[in-house]
Amino acid sequence: MKQWSALIAVFLTAATLAFAAETVEKVQFEGLVHISEGVAEQLLVQKAGTPLETEKVDKTIERFFGQGYFTDIYATYDAGVLTLHFTEKPVISRIELKGWKEKDEDTLKDVVQLKKGTLYDPKKLEAAKKRIVDNLSQEGKIDSVVEIETEHLDNGSVAVTFVVNEGETILIKKLNFSGVEGLDPDVFDENIANKEHQFMGWFWGRNDGKMMLDQLQYDPMRIRDTYMQHGYMDAKVDAPFTRIDFDDYTAEMSYQVSEGQVYITKAIELHQQTHVIDDAVLRDVITLETEQPFNIKTFRDDAERIKTKIADLGYAYVRVLPDLRKDKEHGTLEVVYRIIPGEKVWIRNVVISGNNRTLDRIVRRELYLGPGDLYSLTDLKDSRNALGRTGYFDANTIEEKRVDDHSMDLVVKVKEAPTGNIQLGGGYGSYGGFMLSVGVNDRNIFGSGITTGLRLERSQRSNNYSFNISNPRLNDSDFSGNFSIFYSDFQYNDYTTHSDGVSLGTGHRFSRYISGFLNYTYSNVNYRDVNLSLYAQDQQRFFESYAKSAVSVAMSFDNTDDYYVARSGWAISESIERAGLGAQANYVKSRTELSKYNGLDEWLGFDLIFRYKARYYLARDTGYLPLAERFYMGGLGSVRGYESYSMPYYRNAISGDNVRLGGKQTFSHNAELSFPLAPKAKMRLTTFLDWGWIGTSSLSEFSRGGYGVSLEWFSPMGPLQLVFANPINPETDDRISHFEFTIGQRF
Repeated sequence: MKQWSALIAVFLTAATLAFAAETVEKVQFEGLVHISEGVAEQLLVQKAGTPLETEKVDKTIERFFGQGYFTDIYATYDAGVLTLHFTEKPVISRIELKGWKEKDEDTLKDVVQLKKGTLYDPKKLEAAKKRIVDNLSQEGKIDSVVEIETEHLDNGSVAVTFVVNEGETILIKKLNFSGVEGLDPDVFDENIANKEHQFMGWFWGRNDGKMMLDQLQYDPMRIRDTYMQHGYMDAKVDAPFTRIDFDDYTAEMSYQVSEGQVYITKAIELHQQTHVIDDAVLRDVITLETEQPFNIKTFRDDAERIKTKIADLGYAYVRVLPDLRKDKEHGTLEVVYRIIPGEKVWIRNVVISGNNRTLDRIVRRELYLGPGDLYSLTDLKDSRNALGRTGYFDANTIEEKRVDDHSMDLVVKVKEAPTGNIQLGGGYGSYGGFMLSVGVNDRNIFGSGITTGLRLERSQRSNNYSFNISNPRLNDSDFSGNFSIFYSDFQYNDYTTHSDGVSLGTGHRFSRYISGFLNYTYSNVNYRDVNLSLYAQDQQRFFESYAKSAVSVAMSFDNTDDYYVARSGWAISESIERAGLGAQANYVKSRTELSKYNGLDEWLGFDLIFRYKARYYLARDTGYLPLAERFYMGGLGSVRGYESYSMPYYRNAISGDNVRLGGKQTFSHNAELSFPLAPKAKMRLTTFLDWGWIGTSSLSEFSRGGYGVSLEWFSPMGPLQLVFANPINPETDDRISHFEFTIGQRF
């Protein structure tokens, strides 16, 4: 249509101007909106002050058509004035999806890729239609139909609606492998995308059997790679033969496999183009074993470890070229790593961007590479992880900008995370009555890296006030400092507690992952309105008022890659608290905590995270171990599904109430699987299983378990966690809690 319109316009223009042989004194434009007159004048071939020529006017119109903004252009000439008349393409004022992901802004942005205000272009609409069909194909839908409906509105704009008729999902009812003898076909199931439907395939962990059309071309390569992990280096896997029954949209797939022989690793050789490191050092990082079946995955991992080892010496542009020499006659294989180290590289400059709030020096102090330093790949990776552990940023990247063979710049790009929040709350509980709370805290106040917190809470049964401030890097050094002060009152059913105190501490970072801490706490605890008749004689001493003066020493190891949503690494801590320095409380407490994080994206193809957390606390009474200093179980951090700190307890025969007397040792562990729920909204869904033990003389005295799901959301207020839990085989007197939430804590 555009070509015909252009030809007609040119023809009419020629007819209009054929008689003219005059000078163009002025050129003017009518109907021009999307191109400014300044730009339009640059496109003119027929310019003012030159003789009027039909050929130049034709070329001018062709130039304007080439901009893609117009449906029609024609020219008129009158008394020395050349006027170009434009009819612009209409603007799209509304874009909708109907029948599929309606009102899904992410789909409109990522799939349709059309915005309000863009010019109506049938070619772009067809391209968007194709992307929708392709996206449905990736979801396993075939025979999908997409129609485009356009409505010309009174204001001259166009409303576009993509009417989607989703196709059918193909279910793989049978998956056959011919020629498979050396391996169990179930081994392939871990790697391939298109899997045979299993009974109860809708249940998590089972195969739903839905065909993923976009992955069909890659599955043969995945099967072959699985074979090569078991030494079958000559394995061949043909594209699957697929038979689809369009009556019920089920399919049967067949793979033809030629396994070949298993190759045994005979030798591993290292050839350095320039000798920069002792071969023995490199051999220490090689895990591939001789006289064992060759494993292609181990082979690749070893190549990466060799590269890292040499890159840590400053050879940023090192290349490791692996080579395999097969001996088919004897079924052996020689591995050769050809290493080209290149030149040593130094860091010329470090540029930081994206830190709109956090000060530059706060970012720089977490980096293990600076101007003038020799390049190290491990230092670079550790710098990324260190930035993630601060909790100040949503994301960070460090780009390597090559300057020449001997130098590079590092460009650190960060995205600020919400580190502070103001919490205003109120509510009513059957136990605590009306409650009003105000909380202000920030992990990175004014971008300084300093953490501050203030909390004021008042209800009919309790008053809690606290203030804390800490600096993880005093004066940007390896020393840290913290200070806190608190005051609280709480009225239980059979007594009231009052406590106030102050805490002061310091710490030192000994290495990238290991830190030590020293803390001193002084507090007073008073009991009032205690009905001692409810307690045995030997239990009444627990309600004596006391003062605590205690010193704590702690060590921690943390090599995780992120503070809130870690996907790799360990977090381990051990602390010893000694109370009895001139006060009534006299005891020793040990706290051991461990967390392990594993991201499973590499193996499963989506961002699933496995977490394991455990804690073991032990207390020894060396004079007086108060009730408030004992250990309790239940709630977040131990066993979910029960009220916080509600265990252990015993049933008081007089009052009929549960009486908490605490324990001297407790152990709990938590296993969690965290799924991406809405990545763009930074929302995850986590399933968990908890189990814990607690007691006075042994852990077997009290044991409970719980399970459930939690919603993790990195909200504008900070990290928010909503926990929905159920107890496992609870006892009659257990205090159950099906819902809890927390703001600001590590997931």
